[in-house]
This record gives sequence, C-alpha cells and structure tokens, in this order.
Amino acid sequence: MNIIIRQEKQDEFKQIYDLVKVAFQTAKVSNGQEQDFVDELRSKGNYIPELALVAEENNKLIGHIMLTKAYINNDNYKTETLLLAPLSVALEYRYKGVGSKLVNKSFEIARNMGYKSVVLVGDPAYYNRFGFKKSANLGIRYSPEIPEEYVLACELIPGALSKISGTFSC
Repeated sequence: MNIIIRQEKQDEFKQIYDLVKVAFQTAKVSNGQEQDFVDELRSKGNYIPELALVAEENNKLIGHIMLTKAYINNDNYKTETLLLAPLSVALEYRYKGVGSKLVNKSFEIARNMGYKSVVLVGDPAYYNRFGFKKSANLGIRYSPEIPEEYVLACELIPGALSKISGTFSC
C-alpha cells in the first residue's frame, strides 16, 4: 500500500464530506452528523488548513483528519489546545494503519506549529495508543451530556497539561 498523507484541498471538500459520511455509517460510535461537523469546523475561525489532512492511495481519498483550535477555559485563564475531530477511514482501509498515519502526521505538524496538546471525544480503546488519557483525570472536562470516559486529552509536549484545568470548548 502506497499511502500519501497531505493537506486537504478546497476542491475536495465535497469528496471529503462523502468520505466522512460513509465512514461514520459503519463506525462504532456516531451521531450521523460528523460530515456536517467538518463543514461547521471549516466555517469557524478555528480552522487550521495545515492540520486538515487526507490519506490517498492511487489518487483515491481513503481517510481524513482535522485538528482545529479549541480552548480549555477556566475562570482565571483560557488555554489554547487542538480538537481532533473527526478521524475518518474508508471501511475497506481500516485496520491497515491509515488512521495511525493520519494521527501521527497531524501530531508532527501540530508540534512543529507550536501546539502543545490535543483533546477529543472518542473511543479510549483506539486513542490510548497515541497517548490520550481520560481528560477528567487531568482536570479537563467537556459537555456533561457526554460520558467522561470518552473525553480524552493528549500532551504533544510532555507536561503541557500538568497545570491546566477547566472545560474545553470548540
């Protein structure tokens, strides 16, 4: 498999929308709105084009990831972080390392851009391999409607979240 990881292009947005929609139809956890969430994230001021990546093989898009600006808010301060949402891989390419390549490349770029941490809502069984931990254990919370075991955080720089607490928002 010769997989290329690169930045998404504006003329691919419709194709990415369809990829995300189909990928989440067979996902373990989905609300059915992930493809619309991608469009929503792009339309906000928190979109970072360099951190919206696709995986392609033979000129076919097979995966997508977005990291956008998010914030951990506390009464005393606001700390910038990144939100990983969503990660999508076409069904026939799952369990072949495509998602890992997307996550690892996005983390490499994010570190080089000076970002220090990433938060997400997702499956801990999958995301623990990248260093994600239950964010509540770090003093970081999200929406009360989402069970806290699915709200995860990862330090891109060791110790980046050691003195941070609050609620993250995107």
